[in-house]
Amino acid sequence: MAISPPSAAASPEAFLASARVDPAVYELRPDYRAMLLAVDGLVPGPSDEGTDALLRAAEKAAVDAVGSSAPEQLPHIAAWREAYRSFGAKPQRTRNSLEALVRRAVGPGLPRVNRLTDVYNAISVLHQIPLGGEDLTAYDGAPRLIRATGTEAFDTTAGGEDVVEHPDAGEVVWCDDAGVTCRRWNWRQTRRTQLSDQTLTAFFILDALDPMSDEALVAAADDLVARLSLSTPTLRVVQRLLRAGAA
Repeated sequence: MAISPPSAAASPEAFLASARVDPAVYELRPDYRAMLLAVDGLVPGPSDEGTDALLRAAEKAAVDAVGSSAPEQLPHIAAWREAYRSFGAKPQRTRNSLEALVRRAVGPGLPRVNRLTDVYNAISVLHQIPLGGEDLTAYDGAPRLIRATGTEAFDTTAGGEDVVEHPDAGEVVWCDDAGVTCRRWNWRQTRRTQLSDQTLTAFFILDALDPMSDEALVAAADDLVARLSLSTPTLRVVQRLLRAGAA
């Protein structure tokens, strides 16, 4: 008898243990690594002075990093542009989440959304890494990164209306049993798992390609946990690194 993957009601340890990256994704980018964090005991809420200060620091860091060049010339952004091209996406039209945030940071400024989203957006820019955060309790089954068939459901909005879209065949997507949770690797998240002012348990994904080192990836994860722990010293954190060839 087949064993069903853990649901969001499972322990954080079981949830992360069930996560996987399909070999077809590693065939595109053997250098891909994902640091997964399940974080419980969060203190959610609206944006505040602390997150505003952190975002302002990230905006300054982005301006300093870009300098007189262009955001797409930053090494990790350039690597992600190549990754998008590998499955047929046009990176100038659908920018990876890191590039989108850096462009906001050096332009109109980073958005102020809520406490949890503000923290992970700031860490993304400060450490130059695509980083997504979701409500773990909204998941249905195991998180997995696959190449889509094109039939999977993606719950989103368009023109102010709720719509269900479908990824392109071959597109790299994160999904669970209910459908796509993030399209084009780290481009756009579904509404269903969005962090909110009520989120107590979150799932974070930090995406790395060469030239980002494992040490830099771990440092970004550690900084995220440290920032979240400022409001919750007893935060419970479970983490797992996914990479090609690892069990």
